[in-house]
Amino acid sequence: MRILISGGGTGGHIFPALSIANALKRRMPDCEILYVGAEGRMEMERVPAAGYKIIGLPVAGFDRRKLWRNIPVLWKLWKSMRIARRTVRDFAPDCAVGVGGYASGPTLKAAQKAGVPTLIQEQNSYAGVTNKLLARKADAICCAYAGMERFFPAGSIVLTGNPVRADLTECPLTQAQAKQSLGFDPDRLLVLAVGGSLGARTINEAMAAALPSIAATGAQLMWQTGKLYADEFAPVSAGYDGVRSSAFIADMAVAYRAADLVVSRAGAGTISEIQLLGKAAILVPSPNVAEDHQRKNAEALVSENAAEMILDADARRELGSAVCALLGDASRRERLSRNAAAMALSNADEKIVDKIIEICSESR
Repeated sequence: MRILISGGGTGGHIFPALSIANALKRRMPDCEILYVGAEGRMEMERVPAAGYKIIGLPVAGFDRRKLWRNIPVLWKLWKSMRIARRTVRDFAPDCAVGVGGYASGPTLKAAQKAGVPTLIQEQNSYAGVTNKLLARKADAICCAYAGMERFFPAGSIVLTGNPVRADLTECPLTQAQAKQSLGFDPDRLLVLAVGGSLGARTINEAMAAALPSIAATGAQLMWQTGKLYADEFAPVSAGYDGVRSSAFIADMAVAYRAADLVVSRAGAGTISEIQLLGKAAILVPSPNVAEDHQRKNAEALVSENAAEMILDADARRELGSAVCALLGDASRRERLSRNAAAMALSNADEKIVDKIIEICSESR
């Protein structure tokens, strides 16, 4: 079997794609996988490092505010479509899988025109424009949220959940052991604050403002500032007992296991991790994403009493008090944790592979 996987741009797209690729290899060691990404984006490094071949498209995103800037974008899209058509012709896949991101549009469009079965993996609770257009001819649409019929043909939807990195659910440590391994006191509460690999200025500034009040509760803080903000915020944490900041957390499995409360953005991958690990969380959706989808992701949990949400515009003023309130309310943290875990959909990668095999068999 030959499988084409396309998408990327952020870890939220790349990690699910690699999870699907790894599940395919576990199930069918002889299958051939080719990845199509966007030139200059992080998948061009991450995918080869994971052992898969990749082809880059010169595709770029549209500027919705300054339309005149889209002239070179259209030229790149035309070039990308030509490369995608050639890739589909030469690789002759049995199925093309799109995980979202700039490259998935041209790749799946070319596959559909060539009569290749296609599968879309929609990670968010609010579908993007590209996936809504591709869904009309897709053989299957694997979703992480119920109620996606408002975006996609109901007969094509499969509720699978989002694939997450396997190591996150396989951590063998207890919470106390995880805290100790990270250098924290196992008898004190620990807040994990993350804003992505690059960082989130709003979360960083809000956590910096909240440090005195968090420290006053006796809690500890593991704070990933992101590499863009490491130099700016590292001095802020100095002098506080039990507060550690770093540009990047290498072992998120241990960090999650250690955490009593998580503060983060509301990307689809993070949401799925919080659900699968049953973590109490305060979500601060990024306002700088298409269709405001992070806010809708967070609202899906808030509606089930499975997380708390603070809007980006309010975070600097409200995040500290919200963190301290949850640190002082063990029953509320337990309720959020329990309800988040109840929303989890496990083994998403295996369910998606089941669907890939099914649509390939039907096509043959």
